[in-house]
Amino acid sequence: MVFNSFAFLIFFPLVTLLYFYLPHKYRWWLLLFSSCVFYAWFKVEYLLILVFTIVVDYFAALWIEREEGSKRKWALIISIIANVGVLAVFKYSNFMIGTVNSIFFRLGKETFDLWDILLPIGLSFHTFQAMSYTIEVYRGKVPAERNLFRYALYVMFYPQLVAGPIERPQNVIHQYYEEHKFDYHRVVSGLRLMLWGMFKKVVIADRLAIFVEKVYDHPEGFSGLPIITATIFFGFQIFCDFSGYTDIGLGAARVMGFDLMKNFDRPYFSKSISEFWRRWHISLSSWFRDYVYIPLGGNRVSTFRKYFNLFVVFLLSGLWHGASWNFVIWGSLHGIYLIVGQLTGDLQRRVISMLRIPLLEKAIHAGLVFFFISVAWVFFRASAFSDSIYLLKNMFMSSSHNIQEVWQMIGTQDALIIVFAIGLMESVHWFQRTHSISEWMDAQPKWFRWSSYYVAFISIVLFAVYSGTQFIYFQF
Repeated sequence: MVFNSFAFLIFFPLVTLLYFYLPHKYRWWLLLFSSCVFYAWFKVEYLLILVFTIVVDYFAALWIEREEGSKRKWALIISIIANVGVLAVFKYSNFMIGTVNSIFFRLGKETFDLWDILLPIGLSFHTFQAMSYTIEVYRGKVPAERNLFRYALYVMFYPQLVAGPIERPQNVIHQYYEEHKFDYHRVVSGLRLMLWGMFKKVVIADRLAIFVEKVYDHPEGFSGLPIITATIFFGFQIFCDFSGYTDIGLGAARVMGFDLMKNFDRPYFSKSISEFWRRWHISLSSWFRDYVYIPLGGNRVSTFRKYFNLFVVFLLSGLWHGASWNFVIWGSLHGIYLIVGQLTGDLQRRVISMLRIPLLEKAIHAGLVFFFISVAWVFFRASAFSDSIYLLKNMFMSSSHNIQEVWQMIGTQDALIIVFAIGLMESVHWFQRTHSISEWMDAQPKWFRWSSYYVAFISIVLFAVYSGTQFIYFQF
Protein backbone atom coordinates (compact mmCIF):
# COMPACT_ATOMS: atom_id res chain seq x y z
CA MET A 1 0.00 0.00 0.00
CA VAL A 2 1.33 3.43 -0.87
CA PHE A 3 0.69 6.59 1.11
CA ASN A 4 -0.57 8.48 -1.94
CA SER A 5 -3.38 6.03 -2.66
CA PHE A 6 -7.13 5.88 -2.05
CA ALA A 7 -6.59 2.65 -0.07
CA PHE A 8 -4.36 4.47 2.44
CA LEU A 9 -6.93 7.27 2.70
CA ILE A 10 -9.27 4.65 4.18
CA PHE A 11 -6.62 2.54 5.93
CA PHE A 12 -5.01 5.29 8.02
CA PRO A 13 -8.08 6.80 9.75
CA LEU A 14 -9.60 3.36 10.28
CA VAL A 15 -6.47 1.97 11.96
CA THR A 16 -5.98 5.17 13.99
CA LEU A 17 -9.58 5.24 15.25
CA LEU A 18 -9.40 1.57 16.21
CA TYR A 19 -6.05 2.16 17.90
CA PHE A 20 -7.50 4.74 20.29
CA TYR A 21 -10.76 2.82 20.74
CA LEU A 22 -9.14 -0.46 21.78
CA PRO A 23 -7.79 -1.07 25.30
CA HIS A 24 -4.03 -0.59 25.56
CA LYS A 25 -3.24 -4.32 25.84
CA TYR A 26 -4.74 -5.02 22.40
CA ARG A 27 -3.34 -2.05 20.47
CA TRP A 28 -0.03 -3.59 19.50
CA TRP A 29 -1.88 -6.56 18.04
CA LEU A 30 -3.85 -4.14 15.89
CA LEU A 31 -0.64 -2.45 14.74
CA LEU A 32 0.96 -5.78 13.86
CA PHE A 33 -2.10 -6.97 11.94
CA SER A 34 -2.53 -3.66 10.11
CA SER A 35 1.20 -3.62 9.24
CA CYS A 36 0.84 -7.10 7.73
CA VAL A 37 -2.12 -5.88 5.67
CA PHE A 38 -0.20 -2.78 4.63
CA TYR A 39 2.75 -4.84 3.35
CA ALA A 40 0.71 -7.71 1.91
CA TRP A 41 -1.20 -5.14 -0.16
CA PHE A 42 1.78 -5.15 -2.52
CA LYS A 43 2.16 -8.94 -2.68
CA VAL A 44 1.24 -11.50 -0.01
CA GLU A 45 4.34 -13.59 -0.71
CA TYR A 46 6.55 -10.75 0.56
CA LEU A 47 5.36 -11.53 4.09
CA LEU A 48 7.03 -14.95 3.96
CA ILE A 49 10.46 -13.36 3.52
CA LEU A 50 9.82 -11.04 6.44
CA VAL A 51 8.68 -13.93 8.61
CA PHE A 52 11.89 -15.84 7.86
CA THR A 53 14.23 -13.02 8.91
CA ILE A 54 12.05 -12.10 11.91
CA VAL A 55 12.17 -15.66 13.29
CA VAL A 56 15.93 -16.03 12.69
CA ASP A 57 16.77 -12.70 14.34
CA TYR A 58 14.40 -13.24 17.25
CA PHE A 59 16.03 -16.52 18.28
CA ALA A 60 19.52 -15.26 17.43
CA ALA A 61 19.07 -12.35 19.86
CA LEU A 62 17.91 -14.70 22.64
CA TRP A 63 20.93 -16.91 21.91
CA ILE A 64 23.28 -13.90 22.05
CA GLU A 65 21.88 -12.78 25.39
CA ARG A 66 21.98 -16.26 26.92
CA GLU A 67 25.45 -17.36 25.81
CA GLU A 68 28.97 -16.11 26.43
CA GLY A 69 32.20 -15.93 24.46
CA SER A 70 32.38 -17.26 20.92
CA LYS A 71 28.83 -18.68 21.02
CA ARG A 72 27.44 -15.15 21.19
CA LYS A 73 29.52 -14.17 18.17
CA TRP A 74 28.32 -17.17 16.20
CA ALA A 75 24.71 -16.26 16.90
CA LEU A 76 25.35 -12.77 15.58
CA ILE A 77 27.14 -14.14 12.51
CA ILE A 78 24.20 -16.46 11.74
CA SER A 79 21.80 -13.52 12.01
CA ILE A 80 23.91 -11.34 9.70
CA ILE A 81 24.38 -14.16 7.17
CA ALA A 82 20.62 -14.80 7.12
CA ASN A 83 19.82 -11.13 6.50
CA VAL A 84 22.60 -10.48 4.01
CA GLY A 85 21.76 -13.80 2.34
CA VAL A 86 18.17 -12.70 1.75
CA LEU A 87 19.47 -9.46 0.22
CA ALA A 88 21.96 -11.36 -1.93
CA VAL A 89 19.34 -13.75 -3.29
CA PHE A 90 16.50 -11.34 -3.98
CA LYS A 91 18.38 -8.13 -4.76
CA TYR A 92 21.84 -8.98 -6.05
CA SER A 93 21.60 -12.44 -7.64
CA ASN A 94 20.72 -11.21 -11.14
CA PHE A 95 23.26 -8.39 -10.84
CA MET A 96 26.01 -10.92 -10.09
CA ILE A 97 24.80 -13.30 -12.84
CA GLY A 98 24.65 -10.41 -15.30
CA THR A 99 28.19 -9.32 -14.41
CA VAL A 100 29.50 -12.86 -14.87
CA ASN A 101 27.58 -13.16 -18.14
CA SER A 102 29.16 -10.00 -19.53
CA ILE A 103 32.63 -11.41 -18.77
CA PHE A 104 31.78 -14.83 -20.20
CA PHE A 105 30.29 -13.24 -23.33
CA ARG A 106 33.55 -11.42 -24.04
CA LEU A 107 35.46 -14.67 -23.50
CA GLY A 108 33.12 -16.52 -25.84
CA LYS A 109 31.81 -18.82 -23.12
CA GLU A 110 28.25 -19.93 -22.41
CA THR A 111 26.25 -17.54 -20.24
CA PHE A 112 23.73 -18.24 -17.47
CA ASP A 113 20.00 -17.52 -17.45
CA LEU A 114 18.82 -14.76 -15.13
CA TRP A 115 16.57 -15.79 -12.27
CA ASP A 116 12.88 -15.06 -12.52
CA ILE A 117 12.66 -13.44 -9.10
CA LEU A 118 10.89 -10.38 -7.74
CA LEU A 119 12.53 -7.86 -5.41
CA PRO A 120 10.34 -7.45 -2.29
CA ILE A 121 9.35 -3.84 -1.66
CA GLY A 122 11.61 -2.07 0.86
CA LEU A 123 13.79 -5.15 1.43
CA SER A 124 16.96 -3.17 2.16
CA PHE A 125 15.20 -1.03 4.76
CA HIS A 126 13.71 -3.72 6.97
CA THR A 127 16.79 -5.94 6.55
CA PHE A 128 19.05 -3.20 7.92
CA GLN A 129 16.60 -2.48 10.73
CA ALA A 130 16.58 -6.16 11.69
CA MET A 131 20.39 -6.28 11.63
CA SER A 132 20.62 -3.27 13.92
CA TYR A 133 18.56 -5.19 16.49
CA THR A 134 20.85 -8.21 16.79
CA ILE A 135 23.96 -6.00 16.70
CA GLU A 136 22.64 -3.80 19.52
CA VAL A 137 21.72 -6.88 21.58
CA TYR A 138 25.24 -8.23 20.99
CA ARG A 139 26.73 -4.93 22.13
CA GLY A 140 24.58 -4.99 25.27
CA LYS A 141 22.82 -1.74 24.35
CA VAL A 142 19.34 -3.29 24.43
CA PRO A 143 17.88 -6.48 25.95
CA ALA A 144 16.53 -9.17 23.67
CA GLU A 145 12.79 -8.88 23.17
CA ARG A 146 11.02 -11.88 24.73
CA ASN A 147 7.79 -11.52 22.79
CA LEU A 148 8.21 -12.72 19.19
CA PHE A 149 5.23 -10.74 17.94
CA ARG A 150 6.32 -7.49 19.53
CA TYR A 151 9.69 -7.94 17.87
CA ALA A 152 7.86 -8.58 14.59
CA LEU A 153 6.11 -5.22 15.10
CA TYR A 154 9.52 -3.55 15.49
CA VAL A 155 10.46 -4.79 12.01
CA MET A 156 7.03 -4.31 10.42
CA PHE A 157 5.61 -1.09 11.93
CA TYR A 158 3.80 0.25 8.87
CA PRO A 159 4.68 3.98 9.01
CA GLN A 160 8.35 3.15 8.36
CA LEU A 161 8.25 -0.40 7.03
CA VAL A 162 8.82 0.21 3.33
CA ALA A 163 11.17 3.23 3.12
CA GLY A 164 12.39 3.99 6.60
CA PRO A 165 13.65 5.68 8.60
CA ILE A 166 15.83 2.72 9.57
CA GLU A 167 15.16 2.67 13.30
CA ARG A 168 17.18 1.37 16.24
CA PRO A 169 15.57 -0.99 18.80
CA GLN A 170 16.35 1.24 21.79
CA ASN A 171 14.33 4.03 20.21
CA VAL A 172 11.11 2.23 19.36
CA ILE A 173 10.58 -1.16 21.04
CA HIS A 174 9.86 0.38 24.43
CA GLN A 175 7.22 2.61 22.79
CA TYR A 176 5.10 -0.45 21.94
CA TYR A 177 4.73 -1.07 25.68
CA GLU A 178 3.74 2.49 26.53
CA GLU A 179 0.11 3.59 26.62
CA HIS A 180 -0.48 6.49 24.24
CA LYS A 181 -3.54 8.51 25.09
CA PHE A 182 -5.28 10.70 22.58
CA ASP A 183 -3.49 14.07 22.55
CA TYR A 184 -5.14 16.77 20.43
CA HIS A 185 -1.97 18.83 19.91
CA ARG A 186 0.09 15.75 19.01
CA VAL A 187 -2.58 14.56 16.56
CA VAL A 188 -2.72 17.98 14.88
CA SER A 189 1.08 18.07 14.70
CA GLY A 190 1.16 14.62 13.09
CA LEU A 191 -1.57 15.42 10.56
CA ARG A 192 0.18 18.68 9.71
CA LEU A 193 3.42 16.79 8.99
CA MET A 194 1.51 14.28 6.85
CA LEU A 195 -0.09 17.14 4.90
CA TRP A 196 3.33 18.71 4.27
CA GLY A 197 4.77 15.37 3.15
CA MET A 198 1.87 14.78 0.79
CA PHE A 199 2.31 18.28 -0.69
CA LYS A 200 5.98 17.55 -1.40
CA LYS A 201 5.16 14.18 -2.97
CA VAL A 202 2.10 14.77 -5.17
CA VAL A 203 2.46 18.49 -5.96
CA ILE A 204 6.24 18.82 -6.39
CA ALA A 205 7.89 15.40 -6.85
CA ASP A 206 5.29 13.83 -9.13
CA ARG A 207 5.05 16.98 -11.24
CA LEU A 208 8.84 17.20 -11.63
CA ALA A 209 8.86 13.51 -12.57
CA ILE A 210 6.93 14.23 -15.79
CA PHE A 211 9.77 16.27 -17.33
CA VAL A 212 12.52 14.15 -15.75
CA GLU A 213 11.08 11.00 -17.31
CA LYS A 214 10.73 12.74 -20.67
CA VAL A 215 14.47 13.48 -20.76
CA TYR A 216 16.03 10.61 -18.80
CA ASP A 217 13.97 7.83 -20.37
CA HIS A 218 14.92 8.97 -23.90
CA PRO A 219 18.17 10.96 -23.45
CA GLU A 220 19.35 10.58 -27.05
CA GLY A 221 16.88 13.26 -28.15
CA PHE A 222 18.27 15.98 -25.88
CA SER A 223 21.39 18.04 -25.21
CA GLY A 224 22.33 21.06 -23.17
CA LEU A 225 19.60 22.96 -21.33
CA PRO A 226 16.90 20.22 -21.23
CA ILE A 227 19.38 17.78 -19.63
CA ILE A 228 20.55 20.41 -17.11
CA THR A 229 16.94 21.26 -16.26
CA ALA A 230 15.93 17.60 -15.90
CA THR A 231 18.95 16.91 -13.67
CA ILE A 232 18.15 19.85 -11.39
CA PHE A 233 14.53 18.76 -11.36
CA PHE A 234 15.52 15.24 -10.35
CA GLY A 235 17.55 16.59 -7.42
CA PHE A 236 14.38 18.21 -6.07
CA GLN A 237 12.16 15.33 -7.17
CA ILE A 238 14.04 12.68 -5.21
CA PHE A 239 14.26 14.93 -2.15
CA CYS A 240 10.54 15.74 -2.18
CA ASP A 241 9.64 12.14 -2.96
CA PHE A 242 11.76 10.56 -0.23
CA SER A 243 11.41 13.21 2.46
CA GLY A 244 7.70 13.41 1.62
CA TYR A 245 7.36 9.69 2.38
CA THR A 246 9.28 10.18 5.63
CA ASP A 247 7.07 13.10 6.68
CA ILE A 248 3.89 11.11 6.04
CA GLY A 249 5.27 8.11 7.93
CA LEU A 250 6.54 10.14 10.88
CA GLY A 251 3.27 12.08 10.97
CA ALA A 252 1.16 8.89 10.95
CA ALA A 253 3.26 7.48 13.81
CA ARG A 254 3.06 10.76 15.74
CA VAL A 255 -0.74 10.80 15.55
CA MET A 256 -0.75 7.51 17.48
CA GLY A 257 1.90 8.72 19.94
CA PHE A 258 5.09 7.22 18.47
CA ASP A 259 8.28 9.20 17.90
CA LEU A 260 10.44 8.08 14.97
CA MET A 261 13.85 9.49 14.14
CA LYS A 262 14.34 12.48 11.83
CA ASN A 263 15.60 11.41 8.41
CA PHE A 264 16.13 14.74 6.57
CA ASP A 265 17.33 18.15 7.67
CA ARG A 266 17.41 20.63 4.74
CA PRO A 267 20.21 18.75 2.91
CA TYR A 268 20.51 21.20 -0.02
CA PHE A 269 21.57 23.93 2.40
CA SER A 270 24.72 21.92 3.16
CA LYS A 271 28.07 23.64 2.73
CA SER A 272 30.06 20.41 2.22
CA ILE A 273 29.50 16.83 1.11
CA SER A 274 30.07 15.54 4.65
CA GLU A 275 27.43 17.97 5.94
CA PHE A 276 25.08 16.79 3.17
CA TRP A 277 25.33 13.22 4.45
CA ARG A 278 24.62 14.41 7.98
CA ARG A 279 21.38 15.90 6.64
CA TRP A 280 20.34 13.40 3.92
CA HIS A 281 18.87 9.97 4.76
CA ILE A 282 20.20 10.38 8.28
CA SER A 283 19.09 6.93 9.42
CA LEU A 284 21.11 5.20 6.67
CA SER A 285 24.25 7.34 6.95
CA SER A 286 24.28 6.89 10.74
CA TRP A 287 23.71 3.12 10.27
CA PHE A 288 26.80 2.84 8.07
CA ARG A 289 28.75 5.05 10.48
CA ASP A 290 27.88 2.97 13.56
CA TYR A 291 27.97 -0.53 12.05
CA VAL A 292 30.58 -0.28 9.28
CA TYR A 293 32.78 2.84 9.49
CA ILE A 294 33.51 2.76 13.24
CA PRO A 295 34.10 -1.04 13.35
CA LEU A 296 36.57 -0.59 10.45
CA GLY A 297 38.52 1.82 12.66
CA GLY A 298 36.75 5.09 11.92
CA ASN A 299 39.01 8.09 12.55
CA ARG A 300 41.26 6.16 14.95
CA VAL A 301 43.49 4.81 12.18
CA SER A 302 46.06 6.23 9.78
CA THR A 303 44.98 8.91 7.31
CA PHE A 304 45.16 6.53 4.37
CA ARG A 305 43.12 3.89 6.21
CA LYS A 306 40.55 6.49 7.25
CA TYR A 307 39.99 7.53 3.64
CA PHE A 308 39.88 3.89 2.58
CA ASN A 309 37.20 3.26 5.22
CA LEU A 310 35.19 6.23 3.95
CA PHE A 311 35.37 4.97 0.38
CA VAL A 312 34.29 1.45 1.40
CA VAL A 313 31.30 2.86 3.30
CA PHE A 314 30.06 4.86 0.33
CA LEU A 315 30.75 2.02 -2.08
CA LEU A 316 28.55 -0.19 0.10
CA SER A 317 25.99 2.61 0.31
CA GLY A 318 25.79 2.63 -3.47
CA LEU A 319 25.27 -1.14 -3.54
CA TRP A 320 22.63 -0.83 -0.82
CA HIS A 321 20.65 1.48 -3.07
CA GLY A 322 20.60 -0.80 -6.07
CA ALA A 323 22.06 -3.78 -7.87
CA SER A 324 23.68 -2.06 -10.84
CA TRP A 325 27.03 -0.50 -11.72
CA ASN A 326 25.34 2.90 -11.90
CA PHE A 327 24.65 2.75 -8.15
CA VAL A 328 28.18 1.52 -7.48
CA ILE A 329 29.53 4.54 -9.39
CA TRP A 330 27.09 6.86 -7.59
CA GLY A 331 28.28 5.63 -4.19
CA SER A 332 31.93 5.73 -5.25
CA LEU A 333 31.56 9.31 -6.45
CA HIS A 334 30.27 10.35 -3.05
CA GLY A 335 33.21 8.58 -1.42
CA ILE A 336 35.61 10.47 -3.69
CA TYR A 337 33.78 13.75 -3.07
CA LEU A 338 34.09 13.27 0.68
CA ILE A 339 37.80 12.39 0.56
CA VAL A 340 38.69 15.28 -1.78
CA GLY A 341 36.54 17.62 0.30
CA GLN A 342 38.42 16.73 3.46
CA LEU A 343 41.80 17.04 1.73
CA THR A 344 41.02 20.46 0.23
CA GLY A 345 38.62 21.82 2.85
CA ASP A 346 40.99 24.43 4.28
CA LEU A 347 41.97 25.65 0.81
CA GLN A 348 38.32 25.96 -0.24
CA ARG A 349 37.46 27.95 2.86
CA ARG A 350 40.43 30.29 2.41
CA VAL A 351 39.63 31.00 -1.23
CA ILE A 352 35.90 31.55 -0.70
CA SER A 353 36.43 33.60 2.48
CA MET A 354 38.31 36.17 0.38
CA LEU A 355 34.87 37.41 -0.70
CA ARG A 356 34.33 38.63 2.89
CA ILE A 357 30.54 38.38 2.45
CA PRO A 358 29.32 35.57 4.75
CA LEU A 359 25.96 35.07 3.01
CA LEU A 360 27.61 34.87 -0.41
CA GLU A 361 30.22 32.44 0.94
CA LYS A 362 27.46 30.12 2.20
CA ALA A 363 25.63 30.41 -1.12
CA ILE A 364 28.76 29.46 -3.08
CA HIS A 365 29.45 26.50 -0.79
CA ALA A 366 25.84 25.29 -1.10
CA GLY A 367 25.89 25.86 -4.87
CA LEU A 368 29.06 23.81 -5.32
CA VAL A 369 27.67 21.00 -3.17
CA PHE A 370 24.44 20.98 -5.18
CA PHE A 371 26.41 20.89 -8.43
CA PHE A 372 28.48 17.84 -7.45
CA ILE A 373 25.47 16.10 -5.92
CA SER A 374 23.55 16.69 -9.17
CA VAL A 375 26.35 15.19 -11.27
CA ALA A 376 26.19 12.08 -9.11
CA TRP A 377 22.38 11.99 -9.41
CA VAL A 378 22.83 11.39 -13.16
CA PHE A 379 24.16 7.88 -12.42
CA PHE A 380 21.44 7.34 -9.81
CA ARG A 381 18.59 8.22 -12.19
CA ALA A 382 19.81 7.02 -15.61
CA SER A 383 18.51 3.63 -16.73
CA ALA A 384 21.90 2.39 -17.95
CA PHE A 385 25.57 3.29 -17.72
CA SER A 386 25.60 4.26 -21.41
CA ASP A 387 22.75 6.72 -20.76
CA SER A 388 24.70 8.25 -17.86
CA ILE A 389 27.73 8.86 -20.08
CA TYR A 390 25.58 10.32 -22.86
CA LEU A 391 23.83 12.67 -20.43
CA LEU A 392 27.07 13.90 -18.89
CA LYS A 393 28.79 14.33 -22.27
CA ASN A 394 25.86 16.27 -23.72
CA MET A 395 24.82 18.19 -20.62
CA PHE A 396 27.12 21.16 -21.29
CA MET A 397 27.06 21.07 -25.06
CA SER A 398 25.28 23.77 -27.04
CA SER A 399 21.59 23.21 -26.59
CA SER A 400 19.10 22.60 -29.35
CA HIS A 401 16.48 24.26 -27.13
CA ASN A 402 16.46 27.73 -25.55
CA ILE A 403 14.90 28.68 -22.22
CA GLN A 404 11.56 29.55 -23.77
CA GLU A 405 11.36 26.19 -25.56
CA VAL A 406 12.24 24.28 -22.38
CA TRP A 407 9.55 26.27 -20.55
CA GLN A 408 7.06 25.23 -23.22
CA MET A 409 8.21 21.59 -22.98
CA ILE A 410 7.44 21.66 -19.27
CA GLY A 411 4.17 23.50 -19.81
CA THR A 412 3.42 27.00 -18.54
CA GLN A 413 1.01 25.86 -15.84
CA ASP A 414 3.31 23.09 -14.58
CA ALA A 415 6.32 25.41 -14.68
CA LEU A 416 4.54 28.07 -12.61
CA ILE A 417 3.36 25.49 -10.06
CA ILE A 418 6.90 24.06 -9.82
CA VAL A 419 8.51 27.47 -9.31
CA PHE A 420 5.96 28.52 -6.68
CA ALA A 421 5.93 25.18 -4.81
CA ILE A 422 9.73 24.82 -4.65
CA GLY A 423 10.01 28.49 -3.67
CA LEU A 424 7.53 27.89 -0.84
CA MET A 425 9.34 24.76 0.32
CA GLU A 426 12.76 26.43 0.34
CA SER A 427 11.31 29.45 2.15
CA VAL A 428 10.09 27.08 4.87
CA HIS A 429 13.55 25.46 4.97
CA TRP A 430 15.17 28.88 5.28
CA PHE A 431 12.82 29.77 8.13
CA GLN A 432 13.70 26.48 9.86
CA ARG A 433 17.35 27.57 10.22
CA THR A 434 16.40 29.49 13.34
CA HIS A 435 12.86 28.37 14.19
CA SER A 436 10.87 25.19 14.68
CA ILE A 437 8.06 25.45 12.17
CA SER A 438 5.89 23.21 14.37
CA GLU A 439 6.35 25.38 17.46
CA TRP A 440 5.87 28.53 15.39
CA MET A 441 2.59 27.24 13.95
CA ASP A 442 1.35 26.26 17.42
CA ALA A 443 1.99 29.81 18.61
CA GLN A 444 -0.14 31.38 15.84
CA PRO A 445 -3.81 32.32 16.25
CA LYS A 446 -6.31 29.56 15.56
CA TRP A 447 -7.72 31.29 12.48
CA PHE A 448 -4.25 31.49 10.92
CA ARG A 449 -3.42 27.85 11.61
CA TRP A 450 -6.63 26.46 10.19
CA SER A 451 -6.55 28.82 7.20
CA SER A 452 -3.04 27.49 6.45
CA TYR A 453 -4.21 23.89 6.72
CA TYR A 454 -7.17 24.61 4.45
CA VAL A 455 -4.97 26.30 1.83
CA ALA A 456 -2.48 23.40 1.94
CA PHE A 457 -5.28 20.83 1.57
CA ILE A 458 -6.94 22.69 -1.32
CA SER A 459 -3.52 23.12 -2.99
CA ILE A 460 -3.03 19.35 -2.89
CA VAL A 461 -6.53 18.70 -4.26
CA LEU A 462 -6.14 21.24 -7.08
CA PHE A 463 -2.48 20.84 -8.02
CA ALA A 464 -1.63 17.21 -7.24
CA VAL A 465 -0.55 14.90 -10.04
CA TYR A 466 -2.98 12.00 -9.78
CA SER A 467 -0.80 9.34 -11.33
CA GLY A 468 -0.48 7.05 -8.30
CA THR A 469 3.30 7.14 -8.76
CA GLN A 470 5.14 4.92 -6.30
CA PHE A 471 7.80 6.43 -4.09
CA ILE A 472 11.29 6.23 -5.62
CA TYR A 473 12.85 4.48 -2.62
CA PHE A 474 10.34 1.61 -2.73
CA GLN A 475 12.72 -0.09 -5.20
CA PHE A 476 15.38 -0.33 -2.48
